[in-house]
Parts: sequence; structure tokens; C-alpha cells
Amino acid sequence: MATKKIKKVDTPIDERETFVSLQKNFADSDVSVGEKLKTLYALQEADSAIDKILQLRGELPSEVEALEDEIAELKARQAQDAAVIDAYNETITENRQNIIDCDVQIEKYQQQLDTISNSREFDSINKEIENQGLLRQIAQKSINDTKVAIAERKEDLESLKDFITVREDDLKAKKEELATIVESTSKEEARLEAIREACAAKIDARTKSAYDRIRASVHNHLAVVSVYNGDACGGCFNTITPQRLVDIASNKKLIICEHCGRIIVNPNFEGQKTEE
Repeated sequence: MATKKIKKVDTPIDERETFVSLQKNFADSDVSVGEKLKTLYALQEADSAIDKILQLRGELPSEVEALEDEIAELKARQAQDAAVIDAYNETITENRQNIIDCDVQIEKYQQQLDTISNSREFDSINKEIENQGLLRQIAQKSINDTKVAIAERKEDLESLKDFITVREDDLKAKKEELATIVESTSKEEARLEAIREACAAKIDARTKSAYDRIRASVHNHLAVVSVYNGDACGGCFNTITPQRLVDIASNKKLIICEHCGRIIVNPNFEGQKTEE
């Protein structure tokens, strides 16, 4: 009677899961634990080398982005001021037309004064002439005030234009500096990215997820470290017990630092050149 092959059921990845809970899963594979540990260490080496390249760029990428945002805001203000000036010019055009209309009305009423027949009609027409004169004065005052406002806006626009030019020069310099750094490191970064991708492809999703979480949680982004000075964790420098040192040297177990939660690997892995 043939025996049924038991199908392995993969449990969902828990984002709170640590490397300690991964030890059984880590050992349960066709690939040896030692080979997995070497791959993890090679992945960490590639990530650390990429981190150093990114550090060379420093704050330049964020400075470039901040300058681009600032220039966009300044240009938006520039466009807004230009739109306000356009609206002011429309107001001046309307008030000039109002003055023309008032002059036409005043002339018409003055002609009517020559044909009036009584004092009541005379007073009424004079009142209309007076009203049109007041409307004309209001329109003229609006034109004068609007011209002052336009002059102020134009001064603001000139200041904005000069400031934008300065910031665009700053942006150009920052971009050139960043491009120089990127160009000088692009080949090495591409090589390291290829190594990183090759290593990541050999690691199961559960282990990779935990590795990424550990890297993100520690200040130096080291999730995998070797033994330091013969008996200490290379991440937190706390002393490792003799039995754990034996287990690390055997390359047969996933050993986790009890203090910082990093994977500790055989120091013999150090200096081994990773291949693409």
C-alpha cells in the first residue's frame, strides 16, 4: 500500500515574528543551514555597501526635492500675482469706460439745461450732473488706487523673479553635485544591487521579511553580524555564551543574539567575496 505524501502547509507571515520563531523554518529546507547563513551574511554585506554609497549622497536627494518644491511654490505665487495684476488691469479698463459714460451723461444733461422751462427741472438736471461727477471721481480714484496696487504687485513679482533665479541656481548646483556622485558610484551600486537581488532570491519570504524588519529597527541597519573579538556579538558587543559560540562555529543553527535580536554568524564568513 502506497503511503500518502504529507503536503507542507506554509503559515502566513506574522509581521511581529522574530528570528527566534523562524529557527525551525530556517532548518527545514533542502538548502543547508550553513549555506543559508552565508547567503544572509552576503545579503547584509551588499546592503551595507549600498548604504555607504547612499551616505555619500548625504542630504543631497532631500535637499534637491525640497528646492524643487520651494521653486514650485514660488512659481505658483508668481502666477497668482500675475493673475491679480490682470484682474487689476480689467478693473482699470472698466473704470475708464465708466468715466467715458459719465462724461457722455454730463454732456447730455448740460445740453438739456439750455431747454429747461422751470427751476424744478433745472435743479433736477443739476443734481444728475452732480451725481455723474461723483461717479466719475469714484472711478478715477479707483483707477489711481489700482495703479498703486499694480506697482506694488510688480515689485513683488520682480523680487520673486530674482529669488526664483537664485533658488534655481542653487537647485542646478545641487543636481550637478548629486549627478557627479551618482555617476561615480553607479557601476558599483548596480553590481551590489545584482548581488543583493541574487542573495534575496535564495532566501525564503519568511526569513527575508524578518531580516528586513531587523534592519529597519536597528540604527546601523545590521541584521546579520559576526562574532566580535572572539566572544561578543558584533552588533551590540554583549558577551556570547561558550555553548552558543560552538553552535555559531558549527554553521548548523540559526543563532540569535539574546540582547539585540540580530543573527550572529561564523566570523569565517568575513572577507569572503560575494559573487554575482
